[in-house]
Amino acid sequence: MSKKTLLILGAVVLVIVVYVMNAGKQASGASATGCKVTVTADVLNARESADGNAKIVGKYLRDAQFDAMPGVQNGFRKVADGKWVAAAFTQPVAGSTC
Repeated sequence: MSKKTLLILGAVVLVIVVYVMNAGKQASGASATGCKVTVTADVLNARESADGNAKIVGKYLRDAQFDAMPGVQNGFRKVADGKWVAAAFTQPVAGSTC
């Protein structure tokens, strides 16, 4: 086999392995933080800090689900670095440890 064929074959195998690993995580519904929430508002603003006057850095629509950090600070739940949402408009997913 040529080097080019081996490289292509290796790339295909890598893509398949990554896909299978990711599909397994999605099927289990596992959360890296143990906390997964659902949005209960029509539109939920994500802010850059745990402050209702902080800059809006994103939006989530009703029924969106995403990982969050356990615990609430100042009425907000951290969902990523520099991204906080109002905890009152989220509901922990069943079996989640928020």
